[in-house]
Amino acid sequence: MSDTAYDTAADAARLREQLAGVASEPGVAKPDPIVVADNMVRRFGGLTAVEVEHLEVQRGSITALIGPNGAGKTTFFNCLTGFGDPDEGEWSFDGTSMSKAPAHKFPQAGMVRTFQLTKALSKLTVIENMKLAAPDQRGENFFRALVPGVWRRQEREVEERADALLKRFKMDHMRNEFAGTLSGGQRKLLEMARALMCNPKIIMLDEPMAGVNPALTQSLLEHIKEMRADGATVLFIEHDMDVVSSISDWVVVMAEGSIISESRPEEVGQNQAVVDAYLGAHHDAPLTLEEEEAELEEVEAKLEAIEEAREEELGL
Repeated sequence: MSDTAYDTAADAARLREQLAGVASEPGVAKPDPIVVADNMVRRFGGLTAVEVEHLEVQRGSITALIGPNGAGKTTFFNCLTGFGDPDEGEWSFDGTSMSKAPAHKFPQAGMVRTFQLTKALSKLTVIENMKLAAPDQRGENFFRALVPGVWRRQEREVEERADALLKRFKMDHMRNEFAGTLSGGQRKLLEMARALMCNPKIIMLDEPMAGVNPALTQSLLEHIKEMRADGATVLFIEHDMDVVSSISDWVVVMAEGSIISESRPEEVGQNQAVVDAYLGAHHDAPLTLEEEEAELEEVEAKLEAIEEAREEELGL
């Protein structure tokens, strides 16, 4: 077993011990939360996409956010990371309120995220993508850029860190390739490595395994564990329960915009609310005619609300 594997295993055991006394219920308090969200609501027209009463994310943990399609996971993610403003609610990161903060303040505070569809800058090389993410670069100031002695040493340090991360992610042989030539899985690796250039306190991953082949999935899993071993908190959205069970310290389940369950990964399948959310409350019995009509009316109302929201956005 490598040193890294030993570190990640020990870190996982420490987190499990910290969370051992935490009750398995929605909105439960954590021993040392780094993210706290209260009464967060996001609406699109008449449709309420997110309605989260309370959530705490344990510092230093790997927390999975799961739920069926349309549960509101990505919308909630966007609200927490400054990519979408909630209509109501407050949330804080590392003790600082982020409710009114502009999007660029989030990475400055130590919160970075990746996307389900990767955001690599295709016309820049891999190493240029990495260097671009480094914070507080002196050469980005117009007047300082005119004096190479001010920024040249820092530039070397940034490049050395970028090369070290590319080597860690086994992408050093691609450093001078254009990002647009990378495969989908390689772009996932690049985006994850680039996120670490900021020395983040928390890394938010939106479906990091989506579209990745099985061989690369295992590599990504190990990198996520290493992030925790480095001291970062990880919050990620995922659909694959095998992935969730293998690396998570805690699991949060969303359905219809709300948190319906929180628990350790081994307890998720034992919660009837979670089973109903994925399979339907009537998965073991046929619906009555009245129930079918009620569900149809609910779906029609949601579709009408979505259409109204779309027309409102287009100014129709």
